[in-house]
Amino acid sequence: MSAIIDDKVVAGAKSANIVKEDPIVALTEKVNALYFFRDHYFENHSIEEAIKKNNDLEKEMKDTLNKFDECKGYEIDGSRAKYYYLKGKALNVTERFIPQAEELLTKAVKLEPNLVEAWNELGECYWKNDDIQQAKNCFVGALRHGKNKVSLRNLSMVFRQEPIVNVEQRMQNIQKGVEHAKEAVSLDTTDGISWAILGNAYLSSFFTVAQNPAILRLCMSAYAQAEKDIVAGSNPDLFHNKAVALKYQEEYSLALKSFERAMLLDPLWETPRNKRDELLQYLKDVQNSVNNSGRVKPKRLYQMIRALDVKHLGPYKGGSFTSGQKTVKLDLILLKDLVLGLNPEKVIFGKVVCWIQDTDCVPFAFCLVDEEKTCIAVTVYNLAKGRGVTVGDSVAIPEPFVIHQKFSYLNNDFDFKSIRVETPVILVVNGRKLGREQEASAKLHTFKKTD
Repeated sequence: MSAIIDDKVVAGAKSANIVKEDPIVALTEKVNALYFFRDHYFENHSIEEAIKKNNDLEKEMKDTLNKFDECKGYEIDGSRAKYYYLKGKALNVTERFIPQAEELLTKAVKLEPNLVEAWNELGECYWKNDDIQQAKNCFVGALRHGKNKVSLRNLSMVFRQEPIVNVEQRMQNIQKGVEHAKEAVSLDTTDGISWAILGNAYLSSFFTVAQNPAILRLCMSAYAQAEKDIVAGSNPDLFHNKAVALKYQEEYSLALKSFERAMLLDPLWETPRNKRDELLQYLKDVQNSVNNSGRVKPKRLYQMIRALDVKHLGPYKGGSFTSGQKTVKLDLILLKDLVLGLNPEKVIFGKVVCWIQDTDCVPFAFCLVDEEKTCIAVTVYNLAKGRGVTVGDSVAIPEPFVIHQKFSYLNNDFDFKSIRVETPVILVVNGRKLGREQEASAKLHTFKKTD
């Protein structure tokens, strides 16, 4: 009998606690649980269930909103700003823009202007609705009330997408984006989302400021840090953008796998699949062009090779060239004698037999054939739009850097060598060194789903 009475006492105590529970505390816990469900989805679901994630999240969101209905009326009883903020945040959990979320969050910041979290959520609302300027105002406003990683990393994204009036402003914005992302990381070095956004900032810098391999290395280092965080590591954006960076490092096998990971994490997002297929087609075209000397007919190929003349080595003809303050000795060698990696104090020479089209236009790629009919692919970075070489040109490349691609993917076998050229100004075309006007001053490129 006493046990039954004790049970009733305990049950009554629990009931009393529910009645006295602070609704704002309960709603905060419910909204936090909603975001945990989203960010840690793959801890409790297999990757095969990724296609269900959006629907599952919508259901969780509706369940969370029901909790707000239970607390209806509380918004006029002392904590209206927090109530509006929490409800707006709950509605903001999906990738789509929901006008009601904007309305609620606007009310929250008007009632409590120093509520940093509400400013950040409102900024994300505007971001989803493609209102970049209003989003920027929100994140800047949040920082006035307290430095925080969310505002900083979101401003990094805003600066990269903000409308600009000239190339100089674009480059300044990209640099601001890098600086804001760095500061966000410094506030919490364990936050993978901040690391991912820093990686994206470096990737934008690669396309806009200079296609410099050192910038790509910084980008890849940031992505590697991001992957250590289970939240960032469940985000398809990270793997899509990492794949883009890997492509320009010419780590093609890893790039294809990274695009595939993005596809698995979000089967409904078409961009990674399209980019994977485009890269695969590009690689097939390179392989086919190298195997078949650019598909040039034998007679035409013979004529092109016969037309090779050492005078077209131009400044490299004398067996040396000036690099900065020093003179570098050069020996002319055949393509077959190249070694992997850097070939110091060597120069190669051949005829352009074809271009290789790539939808992104970076790098500019062509095939080169030497006097022994050996064919190799050449990828040129930092080339100004509309510039390049044409079929039949004689091209000399000093100290070539050679990469060997050898891997299989989706029943396609790749086995070819390529020369990576970081700047076109080292090339000698038909006896003349290319001028600085051939070098890109800025390349703009949009590559991200939400950034």
